[in-house]
Amino acid sequence: MKIKVRVKQKPVVVKKTDTPFIRLDSFLKLCDAVQTGGHAKLIIQNGEVRVNGEICTQRGRKLRPGDEAEFNKIIYKVDAS
Repeated sequence: MKIKVRVKQKPVVVKKTDTPFIRLDSFLKLCDAVQTGGHAKLIIQNGEVRVNGEICTQRGRKLRPGDEAEFNKIIYKVDAS
């Protein structure tokens, strides 16, 4: 007996930046993933955010074009303008 499994694709939100890098907490606010910087700080320190597939607890982590941050089953991708 064969079982077919469908894997639901995670939605991807692409945001453009004018700078060569952006801090992780600022990027989450820019994408409207969180409402405040305090909320961003909490979720990052609790290990709820993945950067490029790995859990990241550094809220000041610099993201560059091509990097991806994942929170709440949504992928946020940094794009250069």
